Amino acid sequence: MSADLAPRGRMPRHCIDIDGVLLLDKPAGVTSNAILQRVKRLYRATKAGHGGTLDPMATGLLPLAMGEATKFLGSLLEARKTYKAAVRFGVRTTTGDAEGAVVERRPVSLTPTQLEVAMSSFTGKLWQVPPMHSAVKRNGRPLYRYARQGLEVERQARQVEIYRLEIEAFHGEGATLLVECSKGTYIRTLAEDLGTALGCGAHLEALQRISIGAFSIEQAVTPSRLEALTEEERRALLLPVDAPLASLPRLDVAPAAEQALLRGQPIAGSDGDVVGLVRLYADRGQFLGVGESIGNGWVRPRRLIRPERRM
Repeated sequence: MSADLAPRGRMPRHCIDIDGVLLLDKPAGVTSNAILQRVKRLYRATKAGHGGTLDPMATGLLPLAMGEATKFLGSLLEARKTYKAAVRFGVRTTTGDAEGAVVERRPVSLTPTQLEVAMSSFTGKLWQVPPMHSAVKRNGRPLYRYARQGLEVERQARQVEIYRLEIEAFHGEGATLLVECSKGTYIRTLAEDLGTALGCGAHLEALQRISIGAFSIEQAVTPSRLEALTEEERRALLLPVDAPLASLPRLDVAPAAEQALLRGQPIAGSDGDVVGLVRLYADRGQFLGVGESIGNGWVRPRRLIRPERRM
């Protein structure tokens, strides 16, 4: 760890207000929150959050938001995500992934065609039961805490959607799959369900997230690379606060309307066809925040940037 980082668990003495989005390439063996705290200390940021948890075993794209950008993390949580999943057939584990103990082994005689036929049942909208080793809460406690006590509790199935499921590589007892899916999809559950459908069992050997919405892993920086940069170079990596909102329609507002927004009042939109959430900008091009259409061309403020933090 570089000298720029404060000791783990402690923030630098002189935190600063810094706003922006960093695309990080998370390594295996560390939690998303641990990486977030390391980067937060590195930037000396007063506030930070991440846009979508990755399990410790998983690697890949982890968007981090700092300062005012944390107000818009919801758009990343809602966005489509793409994963590269290594699935091992013929072996079931207690956790559904490579970190669990093996509970069953079966012989595997599988062809790519058989796998493709089984996969065809797992595209579109489907129901998944969250795994016991997950952060989903039951009676205020994460499921993984029950699992660590050897307990299994009833879980409610959740509807998710898989938009694309393809074989990238196949090697008899294993395959690498590309999965594009909605929020809340558990890839290890998908691996286990595929193994059940094939009659041989399966678990998730490795997982890499390669995209979230319009962001891709090619844009991400590793923690080790980040630590080797100067403070100026690190800041240059930050995307604008409105970067996660690029898919929303843009609405430019006049100065009088800007003041109304700051008072929490709705404004008349320039386009009566605007529906749903919109990005709001001042006439000088400054990002103001997010508004929501409430009908008849009117837009109300939903989440705004503090005036002193606009760029």
